[in-house]
Amino acid sequence: MLTLFEPRSGEVRIQGVTSATNAVVHPWLKAQCTAILSTLPTPAACDAMTQTTLWQVWQQGLSQPITLPKMLPPLRMLLVWDNLAGHYTLDMVLWLIEHGIMPLYTPLGGSWLNMAESVQRIIVRRALDGQSPETPQQIIDALEATAKSWNREPTPFVWGGKRAARRQRSRKRRHALGGSGACSYRPVRQHTGLLKKWLRSCQTTH
Repeated sequence: MLTLFEPRSGEVRIQGVTSATNAVVHPWLKAQCTAILSTLPTPAACDAMTQTTLWQVWQQGLSQPITLPKMLPPLRMLLVWDNLAGHYTLDMVLWLIEHGIMPLYTPLGGSWLNMAESVQRIIVRRALDGQSPETPQQIIDALEATAKSWNREPTPFVWGGKRAARRQRSRKRRHALGGSGACSYRPVRQHTGLLKKWLRSCQTTH
């Protein structure tokens, strides 16, 4: 399931495929990125030094920064994708940069940082739970139909967001109990007197 997800709007672009080689992924991604860029406003003109700075700021802190060319177009879009060998293909990376797209790679073992992974799980569950498809095409049709339904009322994604704030407030109101996920709304009083008696009895016995 080729997936391109825009967290700010919640819109997802999906195409079901039977293989995901570079020959399949790269042309699809180029077509989707071109369509997205056509909807964006024309970037404001700025000097070459400012343009380079706008690109370099997204390279700060990366363990494997991309070697950027001296002449850079206006930065128009960020593309976050997994750290796979096919995503480092020179032709693909140069195409992205030439079109003002900065590729950013999730660290090894960190695909959960890619929000497309989250929306994929949602789409797959909605499309296939309780179903018994018999052919790959039936699976593809179900996934693509579910994505169209999702886009009728897409849900924007944010890092943390209100849910994280609620969890933080909840943690402040509750007290975790050791050994399980149970919590109490007030600290459980420790019976230190009984504990001391038990310790004394152990010392007496041994």
